[in-house]
Amino acid sequence: SGAERAAERLLLAALCSVCQALQDGMLFPTESPSREVKDVSGLWIFRADESPERSRGFEQQWYKSPLAETGPVIDMPVPSSYNDITQDAQIRDFIGWVWYEKDVWVPARWIQDRGTRIVLRVGSAHYYSVLWVNGVKVTEHVGGHLPFEADISGVLRQTSGNQCRITIAVNNTLTLETLPPGTIQYMTDRSRYPAGYFVQNTNFDFFNYAGIHRPVLLYTTPKAHIDDITVETTFSDNIGLVSFNVSVLGSSKAAVKVTLSAQDGRCVASADGSRGVLKVTDVNLWWPYLMHENPAYLYSMEVKDGQTDVYTLPVGIRTVKVTSTQFLINNKPFYFHGVNKHEDADIRGKGFDWPLVVKDFNLMKWMGANSFRTSHYPYAEEILQMADRHGIVIIDECPGVGIKDIRSFGNVSLAHHLTFMEELVRRDKNHPSVVMWSVANEPASEMPPAGFYFKELVSHTRSLDSSRPVTYITASNYARDLGAPYVDVICVNSYFSWYQDPGHTELIGLQLNTQFDNWYGKYQKPIIQSEYGADAVPGLHSDPPMMFTEEYQKTVLQNYHNVFDQKRKEFVIGELIWNFADFMTSQSIIRVVGNKKGIFTRQRQPKAGAFLLRERYWRIANETGVLNTIKLEQEYPLRFIL
Repeated sequence: SGAERAAERLLLAALCSVCQALQDGMLFPTESPSREVKDVSGLWIFRADESPERSRGFEQQWYKSPLAETGPVIDMPVPSSYNDITQDAQIRDFIGWVWYEKDVWVPARWIQDRGTRIVLRVGSAHYYSVLWVNGVKVTEHVGGHLPFEADISGVLRQTSGNQCRITIAVNNTLTLETLPPGTIQYMTDRSRYPAGYFVQNTNFDFFNYAGIHRPVLLYTTPKAHIDDITVETTFSDNIGLVSFNVSVLGSSKAAVKVTLSAQDGRCVASADGSRGVLKVTDVNLWWPYLMHENPAYLYSMEVKDGQTDVYTLPVGIRTVKVTSTQFLINNKPFYFHGVNKHEDADIRGKGFDWPLVVKDFNLMKWMGANSFRTSHYPYAEEILQMADRHGIVIIDECPGVGIKDIRSFGNVSLAHHLTFMEELVRRDKNHPSVVMWSVANEPASEMPPAGFYFKELVSHTRSLDSSRPVTYITASNYARDLGAPYVDVICVNSYFSWYQDPGHTELIGLQLNTQFDNWYGKYQKPIIQSEYGADAVPGLHSDPPMMFTEEYQKTVLQNYHNVFDQKRKEFVIGELIWNFADFMTSQSIIRVVGNKKGIFTRQRQPKAGAFLLRERYWRIANETGVLNTIKLEQEYPLRFIL
């Protein structure tokens, strides 16, 4: 159809522009003596383009005038998904272009000082975005979970006054070449569907929330500014080494000075030059939560470019290594006992929300979780910063979920996937909490093109960052998985007694042992059980246990745990429950208002499985023998009830 072809043309054009934009860094905006940040999130106005081709906004150039002059508009909070904000089912399920607008005041001194860069940054918008300032297009971006930005200094200085009208058009349409992929299906049976009726088909089990999901910021830098910083760390005995590489733009004579300070403010190392190595004596390593009595130690690295720019980056000194049977952090065996999550909550959808983030971290620490996977897309940068500060280990996943159609293994898809990994590594490379990259979840990795596809994808990711292992999450048959030979860690999803042999928990032990032995026997690589679980409707009970009850979920977990306890003595290096909390999905006959596999409800209240996991995770943590159990019991007492 015309709409599909138009979407494909826009996607290809955006891919080209993204590839060009990757030369620049993507440091998180922070204030400093040389930088200011103005959050322009809040209440925006909103309009969905409900024209049959979803193209009226572009045809009528809605970006050239105030959006309210183009037709009816409504209030829309940013950040949030637009889907659950109104009482309109059409908005909830809308596919196509939506338009956001906000008028903001830019400080006069920013505009008057021509030595100041003014940058507009969107934390993320799902999925494809075009951005205008005062009617002038400044950038576009493809991909729903990573930031994009534009230098708008020139645009602002060409217009009179300090008012800035920001217009953002966002399209959530998914095609065979997007991540995640999808298809638009037009229904042609006129006895059942009206003309032009279409649906968005996907192969993933979470709601396709859309909108501006993370904060929108204006920030400044000097014209000559620190554009990017790359840090890699290692240690030997009590000496820590911090390798750094600083990129400065706008100046041909950069005079970079780097200073590393301890948490008490003492300078522990310094160096001149844009690249070098800082040597730290009596180093405090960054340790995961529950692995050390002083976890998550962060140094502060101040980078100065002469007298013009200052940027401060938290730095955790730690190493990551993988053997055939172990995952090592700081040369010590690390066992993942954690969760899979979603950015998902009532009303706000995938919109970033600080109260929710802090609550989730409190719950993870309460239950003794030391890790989580960003299933199935990169999470907000603020979440990774929280993980750095609290010592929660992260498997950082790109949105390569639902790659089931052979056409999604083509060259366009691969190019987009490679570019997405470049953007992801560029954003998250300096976070000590990030210990592994995941390039996909449950792809059709037995299809013939998958071998070449994942060989290229894994190899490219390693070339971007050689300090972290690379994996993808598989649910394929071990003997036919064409991507497994290339990854460093085998991550396996399985749902014995749920999707296979439903109701028969007595089979879990045999089937799970067989799974582990087959995968390890063929590939000789450590294994993480990256998903397992069962739906439990909160408050639904049955004895003997029956599916969808809290007792059944608990029984499934106990049977898995029995096998984990055997295999973690050999080559299993982790277990991640699916899921931390219930989450929304599209409507179907197998989902009752969303997926109920959470050990917490969507409102973050515990089911029986949460207490089972809490007891287990604390017991595993205490086995290491390095914890001050009394101190931790006082902070998170096992008697504590939510």
